[in-house]
Amino acid sequence: MTRAGRASGWQSYITRMRKFYKLPGLVALPALGALVLGSIAAVAGAQKPAGSVGTHEQAVVRAVDSHNAAALALLARVVNINSGSLNFAGVRQVGDVFRAQFDSLGFTTHWVDGTAFHRAGHLVAEHPGPGPKLLLIGHLDTVFEPNSPFQQFRMVNDSTATGPGVIDMKGGDVIALYALRALKDAGLLDRMNVTAVFDGDEEESGAPLNLARRALIDAAKGAAAAIGLEDGAGDPRTAVISRRGDDGWTLRTTGLPAHSSQIFTPDVGAGAVYEASRILDQFYQKLSGERYLTFNAGLALGGTDVKPDSSGTEGSAAGKANVVAKEMFVSGDLRTLSPEQLASSRQTMRDIVANHLPHTTAEIRFEDGYPPMAPTAGNRKLLSIYDRVSQDLGFGPVVAVDPSRAGAADVSFVANLVPMAIDGLGLSGHDDHTAKETADIRMLPVVTKRVAVLLYRLSNP
Repeated sequence: MTRAGRASGWQSYITRMRKFYKLPGLVALPALGALVLGSIAAVAGAQKPAGSVGTHEQAVVRAVDSHNAAALALLARVVNINSGSLNFAGVRQVGDVFRAQFDSLGFTTHWVDGTAFHRAGHLVAEHPGPGPKLLLIGHLDTVFEPNSPFQQFRMVNDSTATGPGVIDMKGGDVIALYALRALKDAGLLDRMNVTAVFDGDEEESGAPLNLARRALIDAAKGAAAAIGLEDGAGDPRTAVISRRGDDGWTLRTTGLPAHSSQIFTPDVGAGAVYEASRILDQFYQKLSGERYLTFNAGLALGGTDVKPDSSGTEGSAAGKANVVAKEMFVSGDLRTLSPEQLASSRQTMRDIVANHLPHTTAEIRFEDGYPPMAPTAGNRKLLSIYDRVSQDLGFGPVVAVDPSRAGAADVSFVANLVPMAIDGLGLSGHDDHTAKETADIRMLPVVTKRVAVLLYRLSNP
């Protein structure tokens, strides 16, 4: 995913968490063992005095504690299965593991084949019931393909685990499953209406996108709330109620090829490179000051012969210093907070492109990607419910992440289809999408309890 920025330094993050949750200091261990589980149990018991937690909710909390070891073991198991987005067999294997878990909870499960959108597919698990429909969102894939050197789950010490996808987002998937298992153990799941969709291509979406996200969008129909288990900003004191969208754009300009000595003359004009430069400069001048709006030019090819590849991510260009450039190609992204901001920024960019330099042409095309998740009143209400859950359980308040630190994620495809949506309720950690990806496994039971009680309260308004 395009993720939120992380805290500056893992040690500083641990220090903050230790102070906030009154946690014990780190104790280095060579491998996973009994002391790791002891550390988790210590964190579970280190919460502040609980607020209003009912009898049923207390049973849920006890059930989460009883499954700490199993939850951590499942996390290690799925992290050790390579599921890079293009490793279709690996994605399906992780899906099979989670499918068996959902089956054991009484869900009806099926695999959505991804052939039509050139990916492995998705896992859908459904548990109908009389309560309001709740949608849980996860994903099975990671950014680490089989050729990556980063492949194995490993305990760094009694509090920290590392491995590909440990927080992005296999940790969140495990949290969802063990929240549901705790609800079942407490005798509460039978009357709940829950659908889970674990996409197999969140990190590198299939195409066409409307087919790749059809299962998720269909699952959102009639849902009262959508809950994403991404890792958010890496801070368990925050949740995501708004995300910027991530769309693409390509710019093509043309000019008259001629001897460079004649550039800017009435007969030759400015050439393709100067036209593209004018446009990019005007983008910067007119749009860079708008809050939450960013636009990046990530690839530029210019000269007398320009050949971008079909993906727009690489290509070739040839030209000479003494020849006015015939053409230029630029590709980039556009991130906005709302559909209105997206439409407005696109129109401004079109207007800029239309004002050509002499003897040049320009055309811009936009490509729909991840839509924005606007900070709606419903999303704020859901955050307030989650915040109340956290405080009642003794884990302190939860506040919204600044949208500028929240990148695109699958929840954005359904946020406008449901009354309430929230994301970032996954496992806390640091440095996702890198070989330094780590998780604070002490937060595993903490977040699982919060998600489980949230689901219970949403099912019993």
